[in-house]
Amino acid sequence: MDEVLTELPGDPATGMLVIADHASNRVPDDIVLGVAAERMTEHVAIDIGVDPLARALCAALGCPGVLAAVSRLVIDLNREEDAPGLIPVASDGHAVPGNAALDTAARAARVGRFWRRYHDHLAQRIAADRPTLLVSLHSFTPRLATDPAQARPWQIGVLYNQDDRAARIAIPMLEAGGIVTGDNLPYSGQVLNATMNRHGEASSIAYLGLEVRQDLIGDAAGVARWRDRLAPIIAATGDALLA
Repeated sequence: MDEVLTELPGDPATGMLVIADHASNRVPDDIVLGVAAERMTEHVAIDIGVDPLARALCAALGCPGVLAAVSRLVIDLNREEDAPGLIPVASDGHAVPGNAALDTAARAARVGRFWRRYHDHLAQRIAADRPTLLVSLHSFTPRLATDPAQARPWQIGVLYNQDDRAARIAIPMLEAGGIVTGDNLPYSGQVLNATMNRHGEASSIAYLGLEVRQDLIGDAAGVARWRDRLAPIIAATGDALLA
């Protein structure tokens, strides 16, 4: 098993590549985070539901995918290499003492071992496959422990930074399908968009950043339902970009 990423099979001729930066809660045996086991099943460690949804969407669309195979608490692959939260010392109010104890050399080693390898692989895969649409999958929690009063009523958030080509196609289709859609919500892609900035915007490749509320895809029935709702919209977005 690759400790950094999992590749999902598919036909590059579809023009699509699914990418999921936070699909796993795995912690390698030689890394000690000091985080309780039950916490590792929560959103601070993994984007709940994204792994099965990504697999279901790739199967439905016939396209390949790349899923991160390490927890965001080990390293957050959707951050710039020099971002302060790249190796988090806390997440949603929960401390990660093992990360706080890292010295400069250990931090650099972790970046090389996971972050650089993941992003180098994505760059190579994109250069080889030449996709016309990247699909970035994440999930978000209905509420944050540090801000429980904050309302997050959206079922789907569509995130983007400067390149909103795919977003402007997909948002009306999502809304027409009766899906409560956040336009750059529950957070803005102008703030949290590192992977798509690096591999989409920097290469002028259109991307569709989808955030699904995690309680909607927390079981097999939810995953199947949202596969059926999202796959046609993703396919239609890809077709429209080529029109």
